[in-house]
This record gives sequence, C-alpha cells and structure tokens, in this order.
Amino acid sequence: MNISFNSRFEDNEAPFLTGASPLAAKAVPTWPTYFLGQPARPTRVLLVDDDVHVRKVIADELLADARIHLVAQGGSMKEGKRLIANEDFDVLLVDLNLGDGLGFDLIRQAKAVKPMAEIILISVMEDEDHAIHAFGLGATGYFVKHSWFGNFPNAVLQVVNGGASITPTLARRLLKKFDGSHAPKPAVTAQGGLSELSDREREVLKLVASGYISGEISEMLHISIQTVNTHIKNTHRKLKVRTRAQAVNLASTCGLL
Repeated sequence: MNISFNSRFEDNEAPFLTGASPLAAKAVPTWPTYFLGQPARPTRVLLVDDDVHVRKVIADELLADARIHLVAQGGSMKEGKRLIANEDFDVLLVDLNLGDGLGFDLIRQAKAVKPMAEIILISVMEDEDHAIHAFGLGATGYFVKHSWFGNFPNAVLQVVNGGASITPTLARRLLKKFDGSHAPKPAVTAQGGLSELSDREREVLKLVASGYISGEISEMLHISIQTVNTHIKNTHRKLKVRTRAQAVNLASTCGLL
C-alpha cells in the first residue's frame, strides 16, 4: 500500500453501512472493457475488520475507486455473519482475527451461502499456515494490511477477474515451502471427476492452467465472463476442489493438461 496507516488514524469511525462513494467521479486507470469492475457496474464488496482505524483506511481506498462499490462494513464476527446473510456482494474482505472469532468462520459461511463470491483474508501477519488454510476453505486472496505491495482495490479487482491476490513476499515464501515432495496427491475419485467434465469445461480449465484470467478466456472463446466463471465453478464441483490452483494441479497430475 502506498499510504501510511498512522497518518489517518485520527479520523472518526467509518459508518457501518456505506453507499456509493462521493469520489466516484475520480478518474479510473485504464481498464479493459471485458474486465469485471467497470464504473458503470462496480464490483460489490463487503468489509469486515474489528480495528476501526484500519477498517477506515481500507474503506477509504475502496471508496476512492469508481470500479468498486463498498456495500457495507462491519467490525465483528456477529456483524459479518449478518452482512453475509443479508447483502449481495461479489467480494468479501475479512480480517483473520476478529474480536469475537476468526475470519475462517466467515469464509465458510460466505462460500456456503454465496459460492460464487470471492474472498480475501486480510491480516497483520504473513503466516503461511493461515494462508494455506484460507485457500483450502475457498479464499482466493491473502493480503497483509501493512504491505507496501499493491493496494486493496487492486486486490479486489484481481480476484473478481479470475486471479489470486497474495502479498508478494508471502507468495515467495509459499513457493519455497512447497517442493515436489509436498505435492498433493490426487483424490481417488479424480479420474472419475475429470471424466465428468464437458469439452467446454476442459477447454476453460486448460486456459486457466495457461495463466489466462476469466476476461481473457471470455474474449478467446466468445462467451460471457459469467459463463466462464460458471464453467470454472462446475469444474471445481466435479473435481471436488475449492480453488483454481487445486483444479489445475489435479488435472495436471491426472494427465489432462
């Protein structure tokens, strides 16, 4: 992040519910038209963090980007559960350590009630084990609050467009942690799951494995981004995996790629 948290801690607490940003007219960086998160149809975000000052810094960043609509924000596990149950959202930004529980529980709830939603876990620590656990639950991002790499709007827009947002220094540590000896073994039902994939689902999976995001796949196959994401979700269900990385690894291990 390119800001200092301490420089803005004197502001008052952000309101619990937040509508459209008063800064919506701010110029938006060049953004491909096929990407999700356009000013005319911004990405809807829920924010849950128990630190009021940090939450306001994050909220201010999100509100300043016309491609993002901060639907609501909460400061506890209890508030987070209510928001997840009652609000429509595309991305959940949730703190790991809430005053009355852990963000892992909100990840589980969000994936249960809104499986298409993307989730970014935020924390003050770069913890490999926490990140791995979050990804296993279905999160597609792990962002360290005080990182100077990137910012929260970029993290949101990355995951909603089919990418993963991981603080670079943590990503480097995760890569070092996993070598061939730790590669996950394919489930006994993997071949059966692969056989259930349609030709289009296999085609999309191969493009995901090649590094393309949903918007690029949409253009290449001449289908909507929503259709691409539906194919990806169906692939996850059939392969019994939670993330794109797991699906690609399983397909590669079984010889599909």
